[in-house]
Amino acid sequence: MIMFDRLPCGQIARSVATISCLVVLALETRASDANWICVGGDLGCMRYSPLDQITRRNVGQLEVAWSYHTGEADKTIECTPIVVEGVMYVTTNHLRVVALNAANGREKWSFDPWESGPPNASLASGGVNRGVAYWSDDQPHGARRILHGTADGKLFSLDAETGKLDLAFGQDGIKDLREDLARDLSKMPYGPTSAPAVWHDLVFLGFSCGEGPGPAAPGDVRAFDVRSGQQVWRFHTVPRPGEFGNDTWAGNSWKDRGGVNAWGGFSVDQHRGLVFFGTGSAAFDFFGGDRPGKNLFANCTVALDARTGNRLWHFQTLHHDLWDHDLPVYPNLVTLIHGGKTVDAVAQVTKTGYVFLFERESGKPLFPIEEQPAPRSDVPGEQAWPTQPIPQKPPPFASQKFEVTDISPRHRNYVLDRLKHLRGGQAHTPLGLQETIVIPGFYGGATWSGASFDPQTGVLYVNSNNVPNITKLMKAGDGAPFLYRHSGYDLLQDQEGYPANKPPWGVLNAIDLNRGEFLWRVPLGKHPDLIARGIPPTGTLNFGGTIVTAGGLVFVGGTKDEKFHAFDKASGQLLWEYPLPAGGYATPCTYTIGGRQFVVIAAGGAGHQATRPGDAFIAFALPGLGD
Repeated sequence: MIMFDRLPCGQIARSVATISCLVVLALETRASDANWICVGGDLGCMRYSPLDQITRRNVGQLEVAWSYHTGEADKTIECTPIVVEGVMYVTTNHLRVVALNAANGREKWSFDPWESGPPNASLASGGVNRGVAYWSDDQPHGARRILHGTADGKLFSLDAETGKLDLAFGQDGIKDLREDLARDLSKMPYGPTSAPAVWHDLVFLGFSCGEGPGPAAPGDVRAFDVRSGQQVWRFHTVPRPGEFGNDTWAGNSWKDRGGVNAWGGFSVDQHRGLVFFGTGSAAFDFFGGDRPGKNLFANCTVALDARTGNRLWHFQTLHHDLWDHDLPVYPNLVTLIHGGKTVDAVAQVTKTGYVFLFERESGKPLFPIEEQPAPRSDVPGEQAWPTQPIPQKPPPFASQKFEVTDISPRHRNYVLDRLKHLRGGQAHTPLGLQETIVIPGFYGGATWSGASFDPQTGVLYVNSNNVPNITKLMKAGDGAPFLYRHSGYDLLQDQEGYPANKPPWGVLNAIDLNRGEFLWRVPLGKHPDLIARGIPPTGTLNFGGTIVTAGGLVFVGGTKDEKFHAFDKASGQLLWEYPLPAGGYATPCTYTIGGRQFVVIAAGGAGHQATRPGDAFIAFALPGLGD
């Protein structure tokens, strides 16, 4: 086992100088203003801001500085705004791109991808969108572009100043993302849902696609020329004959295989020219009898040469996935103190509730990872993988076994009676023909919400779910081209609709990555009815991630009680919360303009939480500051 020691704070701070250039490039354009240049804050997706105008002492004074309403309050908003040179770029509920004055929220321009007509293909993942990317040619009066990928399989290049299409890109400003693929995908869901990533003159795209038992589009990662829209390279996430990893797919099970997609986005080491992503499960999510083997590169953290798309290293965090336990988000690029040395690393959070830590260039694990025995499948034709990789540090941040609720004897007895008709209850139990408990549930552990990292302290902040699901496999029926389907994504709940397991059901975790230990853990969110009965805060299901600041704060929305929160990053103490007009199921951003620091979150509601829908982006700031 590798041994290491914590260094004094000053020494840690000095070690962080190796990444200060990254932070400066990502967040600063003028001495008075700081940007949020991509959805991850910087290209390495630390989601950290050096801003410290808003602090532990004054965060309680935050007030609404401005709000922008999209006028489209019928489905959720998952967009993280980006802010560049005083302009904020957001995507709306209906996938419009809007440019706002970041100081006051006034609209500068709006672009509607459906202006000439509705999409000519089905929208992948319901048409959700988590943001856009920004590119410039670095010339004083040169080209500035907004890259917008839509869930119907298109990539738009917009002039950042005017919102007009760049007619030199693709076909009159639009790249049809299906046109370079040999297969006919016209009737299949296929398109980006997370923001593109940009490095030099390349734009990287991952795709949402079908993961059911029927035919599905490929999940290949693709790079395009940001000026012309031409495809530059394509990485086969399901290896073809002759490619590394093809032998992990028995027979021809690789062929026309869907899933294995980088739908959660990308992080980029801009100095080394490396692009990183995590991949989803292989289709079908819940039965793999037609794909025996480990199934590379499903459920893998992957590092590619950004210039060529060549694989440099990978690590599979789950073999032969049978639980829809995608890697739901890009890995964070972090710098740690390990073995007394400064190490550039990659931190991958997972739906299964683990943090996997790798040395950035080699992919070597920083802490031991053990292959441990996993339950077998009793479904005819299924060959569950006999072991699964378990990090020995840090500890899991989501429950690995089902524990019955204890919020009251009445609730506990109800659930105990339900358990008589269910199977499973521990992690990695394959689905059966009887209803099976899936834990962690389909919503994690971690979700697309991901994590943030504080380079000052080496602490990772990740909000997680502890909400189990139940489902089962069912015979597909005569004439079906596949053997099994599944019964759905039902939550395992008590008689009142609360999760059937022991709280907390939503958690904000602070994990010291230098030591591989929890710094603190606190429930995230409240159920007011349970609080009124004297039950301590249980946390709630949550979607939408954290950011962390030099002001000593972790900001996060996400909770079913529809509040926006600020926590003390050192202790986990809740310092401030604000009731939003609709749930903030998105990751916030922070920036300064005119000497004033703002924190902005989308309040779109709806979505998996099924709370009231909303249509707002809301900016908070301290009173009496700025120009």
